[in-house]
Amino acid sequence: MSVEHAFRPEERPLFAGSPFSPSHPAGRRLGYFAIGTFLAATSTFGNALTTVNTGSVAGPLGLYVAEAAALPAIYVAMNATANLSLVKARAQFGIPQVTGFFLGLYALAALVHFGFASFWAAVFVRATSGMAAAALITLGVYYLMQAFPPKAKPVGAVIGMGLSQLGTPLARLVPVEVLVDNGLWGLHAIEVALALVSLALILALPLPPSEKSTAFAPRDFLTIPLATAGMVLLCQVIGQGRTLWWSDTPWLGMALAASIALLAGAFLNETGRRDPLVHFEWIGTWGILRFAAVALVLRLALAEQSYGAVGLLTLGGLNNDQLGTLFGVVAVAMLLGIVAAALTLSERRLPWQVLVAALIIATGAWLDSDATTLTRPAQLILSQALIGFGTTLFAGPALLHGFLRMIQRGGDYLVSFVVTFSISQNVGGLMGSALLGSLQTIWARNASNTLAADMLASDPQVAARIGGGGASLAAVLVDPAQRAAQGAGLLGQAMAREAAVIAFNDTFRFVAMLALATAAFIFANILVARTREKTNDRS
Repeated sequence: MSVEHAFRPEERPLFAGSPFSPSHPAGRRLGYFAIGTFLAATSTFGNALTTVNTGSVAGPLGLYVAEAAALPAIYVAMNATANLSLVKARAQFGIPQVTGFFLGLYALAALVHFGFASFWAAVFVRATSGMAAAALITLGVYYLMQAFPPKAKPVGAVIGMGLSQLGTPLARLVPVEVLVDNGLWGLHAIEVALALVSLALILALPLPPSEKSTAFAPRDFLTIPLATAGMVLLCQVIGQGRTLWWSDTPWLGMALAASIALLAGAFLNETGRRDPLVHFEWIGTWGILRFAAVALVLRLALAEQSYGAVGLLTLGGLNNDQLGTLFGVVAVAMLLGIVAAALTLSERRLPWQVLVAALIIATGAWLDSDATTLTRPAQLILSQALIGFGTTLFAGPALLHGFLRMIQRGGDYLVSFVVTFSISQNVGGLMGSALLGSLQTIWARNASNTLAADMLASDPQVAARIGGGGASLAAVLVDPAQRAAQGAGLLGQAMAREAAVIAFNDTFRFVAMLALATAAFIFANILVARTREKTNDRS
């Protein structure tokens, strides 16, 4: 599309930095759809390869567990705050320039990691990955919207947001040995390839031009670093709190205090501005707080899949290579959720779609709550497919619901909306894993103590179990006392596994109750809105 093309008034973008929306021939629409699908579906794939294989990645890099846990937190922090600058950067410099810069930076970081495999190199890659993903998700949505006629453009936004959820299940389909062979060569090669292929695609078929304007104000350059630094520290506390344990590591408290101070500084810098980067007074209204709370809580609940189900199966000795079929089904279920969201999309149905998604997530979590130590992927296919379906049924409509509220206030509120939604989803996912992991740890300790209290050495069944465990080692241990000690140790390990499974079941029930409470809250708000409409009609 030539820059000299004479655009009609109805083809103009809603916001500076968004592309024009001219009519396209069928072939170009198909090209936009294909590229948008690729960009959206792979936007989070590179980071997901690291997140779902943290243990395998940590070894070749020589990282401790805490250092490995820091990497996903870096990604989340940079992804959540990237839109503080991305939205205005697109308006001031243009979409191709901004996206090309971040993709090039991402590719460069991954290339550097080839030669300098270290913790700080990994931090650099994850930080650039977070910023590039934020740019790619928006770009994928723009491309998909170009593929649809004007009245159906919201469908493109819903599809793009839904496709961005596919990163994790797709990453679990990649064999671990492909990534870690020859010192993580495969992982770095995939990340470089993703960045370069994305760059090639957007150069081959660029978006229509966008309107540019002077967007940045001097005080933005104080808010952005303060908010980014504060979010990095906050995400490190959330991401590593469960690993290092919240009350056992003094620096977590200091990091939390520093993050609060930095975020408070960003808030104070924004208050009283005539042209604030973030409109906190709008974010603090009941409607936006309600929207953000629902989006955050449902993202917390969705950690049931990434932490709960995977943690349960990992407890049984399984790794990613044995979870391929399960997450292949989850990926298909997510695609079906996108289709369902697109086919049922309308402004009045948006709250109902989110409500149904919450009920589906609750059902999936409840089905998992009768797991045992013998539970394997085959027993979780239905429940995890439901949660995958609910994920994409929720993501797109939630984004669109908030976007429509923002439209009512005007384009100046775009940064505020995008940042609010991004933080609720990114930090919400990190908080979900931290919350569920902490609860599971506490409940496992309680269950272990309860089981141990009932296991007396004088109990014939306990004595028989210890004796049986010792007898299995008779070929390598001659001393009866050592065999008895080893038998008791084996019984303790079995008890710890049972306690962990009990705790996972409690965690699944907690998620189900959380999702049900969210559904009830949404339903109550729908009823209140209906009542107000009827009252207004009568008056």
